[in-house]
Parts: sequence; C-alpha cells; structure tokens
Amino acid sequence: MSGNRGMEDLIPIVNKLQDAFSQLGVSSPIDLPQIAVVGGQSAGKSSVLENFVGRDFLPRGSGIVTRRPLVLQLNYAKTEWAEFLHCKGKKFVDFTEVRKEIEDETDRVTGSNKGISTVPINLRVYSPHVLNLTLIDLPGMTKIAVGDQPADIEFQIRDMIMQFIKKDNCLILAVTPANADLATSDALKVAKEVDPQGLRTIGVLTKLDLMDDGTDARGVLENKVLPLRRGYVGIVNRSQKDIEGRKDIKAALEAERRFFLGHPSYRHMSEKMGTTFLQKVLNQQLTNHIRDTLPALRSKLQNQLLSMEKDVEQFRQFKPDDPAVKTKAMMQMVQQYNVDFDKEIEGTGDTIDTRELSGGAKINRVFHERFPYELVKVEFDERELRKEISYAIKNLHGVRVGLFTPDMAFEVIVKRQIQKLRVPALKCVDMVMTEVGAVIKQCAEKMNRFPRLRDETERILTNLAREREQKTKDQITMLIEFQLAYMNTNHPDFIGFANAQTRGGNVKNKKNVGSQVIRKGWLTTTTVGMLGRAKEYWFVLMADGLAWFKDDQEHDQKYLLKLDNVKLKEKVDSSLLSFGKKHGFALFNPSAKFVFKDHKQLDLSCDTMEDCDGWKASFLRAGVYPEKDEEEEEGVSGDLGTLDPQMERQVETIRNLVDSYMGIISKTVSDQVPKLIMYLLVNQLKECNQTELLPRLYSECNQDDLMEESLEEGRRREEILRMYHSSREALSIIGEINTTTVSTPVPPPVEVDQDFSIPISPSRPAAAVRPPAPRPARPNAPNRPSASSRQDRPTAPNRPAAPDRPIPSVPRRPAVPQRPT
Repeated sequence: MSGNRGMEDLIPIVNKLQDAFSQLGVSSPIDLPQIAVVGGQSAGKSSVLENFVGRDFLPRGSGIVTRRPLVLQLNYAKTEWAEFLHCKGKKFVDFTEVRKEIEDETDRVTGSNKGISTVPINLRVYSPHVLNLTLIDLPGMTKIAVGDQPADIEFQIRDMIMQFIKKDNCLILAVTPANADLATSDALKVAKEVDPQGLRTIGVLTKLDLMDDGTDARGVLENKVLPLRRGYVGIVNRSQKDIEGRKDIKAALEAERRFFLGHPSYRHMSEKMGTTFLQKVLNQQLTNHIRDTLPALRSKLQNQLLSMEKDVEQFRQFKPDDPAVKTKAMMQMVQQYNVDFDKEIEGTGDTIDTRELSGGAKINRVFHERFPYELVKVEFDERELRKEISYAIKNLHGVRVGLFTPDMAFEVIVKRQIQKLRVPALKCVDMVMTEVGAVIKQCAEKMNRFPRLRDETERILTNLAREREQKTKDQITMLIEFQLAYMNTNHPDFIGFANAQTRGGNVKNKKNVGSQVIRKGWLTTTTVGMLGRAKEYWFVLMADGLAWFKDDQEHDQKYLLKLDNVKLKEKVDSSLLSFGKKHGFALFNPSAKFVFKDHKQLDLSCDTMEDCDGWKASFLRAGVYPEKDEEEEEGVSGDLGTLDPQMERQVETIRNLVDSYMGIISKTVSDQVPKLIMYLLVNQLKECNQTELLPRLYSECNQDDLMEESLEEGRRREEILRMYHSSREALSIIGEINTTTVSTPVPPPVEVDQDFSIPISPSRPAAAVRPPAPRPARPNAPNRPSASSRQDRPTAPNRPAAPDRPIPSVPRRPAVPQRPT
C-alpha cells in the first residue's frame, strides 16, 4: 500500500482531531471519517476487533457487554501498548488492565447493572501487528431490557447507533452471524435505512464454523443472496471454549486460514476471506474514503480555522504575568463595556437581535405601552369615582339638605385621584430598573474570561443604578406632591363649573374617527375555534371595531366585533393556556350581553408578554378599558340608598370637573415621568459608566485579582490553541497528499441474479468445484506481509483483472452434461 502512504499519514491526524473534540465534550464540528461496527448481541463484533489487535482486551460475558461506544484507534508502531483518552499519559502494556479499565470506566458512567450511555470511551492501540484504522464498537441491538436498563432500551440503542451511522463520512461494518437468518439481520436493516445505495456498507459474516452440517454461506459470500455493492467477508472467530482456554489469537488466525482453505465451499475464495483480508480491506476503504471526502473536509477545516482566528490571536498576545498587559486589557474591556452599554440603550449596536426586544426597545415599551396601561386602570375607574363623589357630597352636607354643589367635594376627590397616580408612576421606575439591570448583566458577558472583573463591574454599576433609582423615585414623589399642593382651576384646558353643569355623559367618549386602523397581528383564540380547539387568526383593530380574518391577506373576513361598551380583562379561559399561550386577555360586555355570536367573552392570547402589552395598549387607544373590581358591580347605591335627581346632577357636575382636571394631570404625569426616568436614571448611569466605573475598580479592587483568568477560560484557551494547531496540521497533511492515490473504485450496484466472478458450471455440485488458482500457490498465501506491504490490493492474482471486462462463460462441452452422476 505504498501508493496510499500519504493517506496513511492522514488517519492519525484525523484521530487527533477526534480526541480534541471528545475532550471538549461537544460533537465534532466536522464530520470525521470513521468505521462503525454494527450488529446484534453476541454477533461477534468484539471478537473481530480483538482479532485485529491480536490481543484479548474487550469485556466478555452474557447479554449486553458493550454498554458505551468504544472509539478504537489502531496505529502501526514498532512497540505494543495502549492509551485511554481519559487517562492520557498513562501507557497500558498489559491488555488485561485495558479490559479492566474499560469495565471500570463503563461502570463509572452507566452503573454496574447493565445501564447504557452515549458517552464514548476513546482507546488508542499501538502495535506492529495492526494497520491504521479507526473503528467504533457500538452496543449490540437488543429487544428486552434487563437490570437497570429502561423499558425502551431497544429504541435507545437504535438511536445511539443512528447518531453514528447516519453521517455520510461513516463506513458501516454490518456484522451478522452466519448461523442466523440473514433476512432478519438487524445490522443490515439499519444500514439499509441510512445507506440505501450501499455505498458505505461492508458485510461481515461470523461463526461460519458453527453452521449446521450440510449448510454453508457460499451464496451470501458470493454476493448472490441479499447482495451488497461492497460484498461480504467471512470470518471465523474463536469459540467460547477457545476463549476460556485462552487460545492464542495468532493460532486462531492460523486455524481460520486453514478452515477456509480446507472447506470445499469456500476454498475457491479463501484469499478474500478471513480477518487479515478484512483488516486490509477496511484500511484501504477508510483511506480511500478519506480521499473522497478531502474537498469537504478541507473546506470545513478552513472554516473552523477562520472561526478560531480571532480568539487565537487574542490568546497569543495575552500574557497572564505581565502587569502592563493586564492594565491594557482591563482598560480596553471597560471602554468596550461603556460602548456596548450606550449602543444597547440607543439601539445602535453592531448586532441587532431579530428574535426579541432588548435594551432601549424594552424601556421604550415600558414608557409607551405598559405605563399608559397602568395609568388608565387608575384614571378610568368610573363607578368607584361616582361612589366616592356621592360619599363626599353627602358627608359635606351632613344633616342638612344641600341646595348647591359643594366645591370642596371637587378638591377632595381630585386629591384622592392624584394620590392614586403615585403607584403606577413608581412601578414604571421599577420596570425600567429591571431592564437596566438586564442590560448591565448582558454587557458584562464579554468579561467572562475574568469572572472577578465581571462580578465587580456588575456590582459597581448595580449600586450606581440603585442610587439613581432612589433619586428618581424621590423626584417622582415630589412631582405628585406638586400636583397636590395647588389646584389650578384656571388652566386653559379646564372646563370650569358652568360647562360642567351642561356637559353630559363621559368626557372621554371617543372621537368619530371612523374605521382608522390602530393595530394588526396574529392572535390565538378558543372562542372562535371548533370544539374548543385553539386557532390563530389575523386580527385588525380599528377605532370602531375588531375584525379577524383567516390569513394576513384580509380576504376572508370571519367577523367584525363592535367595541361599544366592551371592556378588557386579564383573566382568560384556562383551556387557552393549555395550548402553550401563557399571555392573554379577554373582551366582554359588562351588561352580560353576548359579545360574539352566543359567547359572552372573547378569549385572546399572544406568544410573548411584549405582544400582549402592545395589544392592551392599542385597545386603550380604541376606547376599550380594563375591567374593575367585582365590588364595583354593586353600583353607586348600597348604603347610600337611591339617589334623587338633584343629587344625580351634583354628582355628574363634580364628576365632569374631576374628569377634566384629571385629564390634565394624567397628561402631565405621563409626559413627565418618562423624562425624569431617562434623565435621572438612564442618562446619568451612562455618564457614570464613563466617569466612575474605572476609578472605582482601581480604588476598591486589586488589579491582579480582577485580571485573574477563570480555570474554565484557561482550559478553553488551551483547547482552542490545541485544536487550532491540530486543524492546521491536518490541513498541511491534506495539502501534501497526492490526490492521484491508487484506490479501489466503489463497485457498481449488484443484482440478486448476478453471477459471481468465478465461473461455475451449473451441472456440477458445489462440493466438486475446484479452485481455479494452481495448488502450489496456496502455501505461500499465509506468509504474505500484511502491515508492511501496503501496496497489496485485496484481489486474487489469478482473478479476472478489469471489472469492466465481461465474465468469461464456460465453454460448452457436450461431454459434461452426459457425465453420469
């Protein structure tokens, strides 16, 4: 195999990459070429691998023995030893210890009672008796759970096997015992699912020596029964008696050779049978497979290198023990933090999140959606307001019957209403503070390399934000106190007493804006769906109604709901939440009328809280206000008794005055509170980042402690550098490989009735067929070099050479059919 020498050198590099990715604990970002050994329990998979190595090193027993994937890397070397990836640096010379280490490592992860795991064990074997190969021994497929195995053990093992063999760069070694029905082979079944064309599947028949007398597997090995494009190789493993008697593997290989030479059904193809031939075939197939995948492998390695270039360059320049480098690195990180914080608030970042709102966008949503909604819940408490006015007027009149409307009732009610604005205003500060804290934490993630610096930065900025939060709340409280200190009834927007007496109805009645569209979007409802099933519709909210359609083209309108006297409540039907919609609200009519067909309530829900808040704020613009407490349903009567017409007029007058004045106050508060928050909290915190963060870090902390790398970061740096150099080395090896390497082309598709390459007369029995090769050449066959003479091709020297030449037919001799039996 001298023509494949460059490819031989690539296999160890691929093994190094496989080790590097395994140590990182993640899946390989590139699909590395490998061979997966697949078969049922006790099919002889482990015996095949031991024959390759020439040593007993795999666990033995009944039932499921291989319970974790074993990545076996065979490397040609002058001395013989083994090494585990999890015990790197420790050489195992005694292969009995290798077996014990496999058992102990398996039990460490899976337990000692037949449990399984997908975490692989990586074993590297160096020996002068092997060819460079990478094989993965997978657990045998089983049907029944035993011990600690789960009830679905069959599907778990199948899924584990599929994770390996479904990759295009994985060759499949399908191992099937010859004394079982080939049509029921689990190995061939799963191989057919992922490789229907048979481009990656090699069949192996074991236990040929255990077949019943008078039967053989000649048809299968000649690729006539269930043919594969790459054919089958027959193997004779040691029996259980041989294993218990510690029969030497070299002696077993010699016995295997003698079996094929002496068996009348197999002697004509003995050169293509046995463990030695299979090892050569797999070596050549793997090297040729790597050659075929070189372009894609090279491209993936180059992309991997490009993605690591930035980190590698940074790691190369970083010197942990240089104070100047530490100072420079800390200043750069703090400066970058300030830039990131400003960009996150202002929305001018380099990367824009397209999945959810963040930073300044969330603060904007608080100002324009959540805060107005909280204000309206207080401002439009209609029935509670009328009840308070009635109490105030009657209490001011006392035992007297009042002839005039007392103006003190107006001042008392207005002050109570203004006091109620304090809660939503302070709540707005809390909501903005939550978003600011999220921005502080998010921007500090770039400091994860230095956990102490990250933690101290978050602590200092959080404390600064808390200080400004308290100043902001104090200023907002003072704003409310300003409004309570003096009632400016001469405000140009105030209606006055005369207008309040003649003004009827609610001053907040909607303007006639027709069908102006306020919002569009998808909402989910169970009210409209059949049999309570949730369904999405395209909703269009207008100033005078709510329409919904089947799709966003708005062609097929399902319904138009008028919004007159419609209210909104946050409690929705629990059946809607069962469909995964956790944020919802409902529309209903307070007078218990049907709001939609025969439904008294229309339940709606959104995927996110942001969408839900946006819809509720939009309904406010359409004049649909939140639901009030249940006690409001009692009305303004109760212990007040029935109101006379004069009292009704007085209540209506005060109510109109209060409504007009509170409209002025609400506008002022809704305008001033966001400005106060932005000035005292957000903008001043941005200034503190620029002026106070770095000085506080120097004064309150030790620089050496701040710039101490985390253990995880140190390991990550070493792994990235090692993986980077391994990838570069692999690319270098790939560049030196001669792409014209001699290789065996993939055989063409085979059919069931295809003749084997050796012409056989149909009239002669199978036992009478003699091998076409001369008998003197037989004794030299076992002495052929295997690992050293890599240029040998796995074809018999006296076979027909060119695959494109037609198979010669047997000459028609008249004497043959007339020969007596």
